[in-house]
Amino acid sequence: MLKRNIAIALPVTGQDEWHATRESFESGWLTQGPKVAEFERQFAALHGVKHALAVTSCTTGLHLALVAMGVGPGDEVIVPAFTWVATANVVLYCGATPVFVDVSPVTFNIDPEQVVAKVTDKTKVIIPVHLFGLCADMDVLRNVLPGHIKILEDAACAAGAQYKGQYAGGIGDAASFSFHPRKSITTGEGGMVTTNDDELFELMSQMRNHGATVSEEQRHHGPKPYILPDFNLLGFNYRMTDLQGAVGLAQLPKLEGFISERAKWAKYYREELADIDWLTTPSEPGNGQHGWQSFVTMVDTDKAPMGRNELMEKLQEQGVSTRPGTHAVHLLGVYRERFNLKEEDYPGARSCNDNSMAIPLHNRMAEEDYEYVVNVLKALS
Repeated sequence: MLKRNIAIALPVTGQDEWHATRESFESGWLTQGPKVAEFERQFAALHGVKHALAVTSCTTGLHLALVAMGVGPGDEVIVPAFTWVATANVVLYCGATPVFVDVSPVTFNIDPEQVVAKVTDKTKVIIPVHLFGLCADMDVLRNVLPGHIKILEDAACAAGAQYKGQYAGGIGDAASFSFHPRKSITTGEGGMVTTNDDELFELMSQMRNHGATVSEEQRHHGPKPYILPDFNLLGFNYRMTDLQGAVGLAQLPKLEGFISERAKWAKYYREELADIDWLTTPSEPGNGQHGWQSFVTMVDTDKAPMGRNELMEKLQEQGVSTRPGTHAVHLLGVYRERFNLKEEDYPGARSCNDNSMAIPLHNRMAEEDYEYVVNVLKALS
């Protein structure tokens, strides 16, 4: 095989995104403005929700939602033990306590059957993560949770994903998405909070802009230029720029096509790699649409010719980039030491931490790239 170099992920950007920012530059409106507002409207329409609120990142979106939900010191928030660290960090930002629940090594998502045992009278919110684009089992979570506990979807990887006919972002009380370059669509950095709750939306809208009672657009377009907003609550500067909003508007119409293409090649991977008995590939959900942000496999180290890390090194030598799926948060120093956590506390998360391996799946790969990845993996068997 002639060696190729295949990145784990690459954003698809070009002339559309380049030209999309021109109007913002020419108008002089670079911070949050009309482009962001239109991006919000279109994102909400696509995902079937009443409200969408653009923010600086999925992380700040999660934080904003938690604060608006009233989470603070003395409260507990349930989070999966296998997720990007931001899911737990936002709980600490609020002065609350993250309570970890193990995940299924099959879906990589929070195990609903283990949630009930972690609910206390201090539990205020649960943050199920739709990891790698697969929606968590939201109906089961609703059924096992007391009705007063809010559900905040960590939909960082799940733009365009669906669960039982509903898009991610409208299944819980609120959700937060990411537009980082490793996601299906990108604005560089950036995120979006969605909700169908009018009161929650109004509160988050105000808090996103320092807590101001009047938005920047209202001030600039109003007849009384001397008016400054009042500030009745503590807020943040979590505004998205209009440059990012313009890029988002160029990317959003491509989302469903991106997911369809990724689904096609995910199916190819599953079929072509089925004979490798030490590699388990992710399956298509029977109750929705996978967002396919990543294609994350599990390595059976008892059957594999070498350990997961050595496999990743061998693949890198052959030009195939890989990554662990993500990390088990209870193994990270800041959480391990602060909450006296042990490796064996969450065996599913630890297994995913040690054995997951994402292989390249993105919209800048050619057919020859996918064939090359498959051939390299087979050659290592």
